[in-house]
Amino acid sequence: MLLGRRGTTFDTYKNQNNIFMKTNYLLLGVAIVGASFTSCKSEGEKQAEKTVDSYEKYTDSVSTVTVMDAKENWASIETSYNERTAAAEAALAEFKDKAAAEARIAKAKAKYEELKSKVDQEAAKEVVPVATDRKQVLRNAYFGAGKIGEDMKFDWVNKDNILKVYNDFYNEFDKNKDSYSREDFDEIKAMYEALDAHKNTVEKEGLSSRDNRKIAELKFKFAPKFKWERMGAKAEENADAKK
Repeated sequence: MLLGRRGTTFDTYKNQNNIFMKTNYLLLGVAIVGASFTSCKSEGEKQAEKTVDSYEKYTDSVSTVTVMDAKENWASIETSYNERTAAAEAALAEFKDKAAAEARIAKAKAKYEELKSKVDQEAAKEVVPVATDRKQVLRNAYFGAGKIGEDMKFDWVNKDNILKVYNDFYNEFDKNKDSYSREDFDEIKAMYEALDAHKNTVEKEGLSSRDNRKIAELKFKFAPKFKWERMGAKAEENADAKK
């Protein structure tokens, strides 16, 4: 009987030990799976963290630039800022604590907006003489006050802002095309050709295929419209001369 009881005790101990080991293996397996799942999620969050860190560092760096330097390079700064902002906002989806990340991005945006406000104020201080010459009036209307003179130099136009320049040119023409004289059309043609000539230089500096395609679309819309309106202006001038 004693041996039997000892055997029974041993068997019971052995069964309990097996159950304990199986339970540990099961818990260990769950832990490994959980850790693996957490690792996958945290990897995306780590990358998102790097993106937001880079965004903060960029705005910190930009905020230390002098207003005059920022003003001269504003087109490039604005393009880079917009790209980085889009990336940082897209990264928010990876954060567990999204509110904290949003607050960091908002703080970085505030630094940029502060600099932008200073640049705008500095630009407003510039006193540009009111143009009385009709040709200069047109140049100011199409490109901004004082940016283009008789020399038709477009040094301030680069790969980052040339699409906007073409777009503004097209919109200005489309808005006022019915008010131009034949002389106005001649000046507009000269400005357009000078801008086109400068575009060849910008293309060599790395103009993106997307912007180049958009510019081509604007040129395609502008050419026939300009030709038609110019012919109309000449016809009206001839009719007035006959009277």
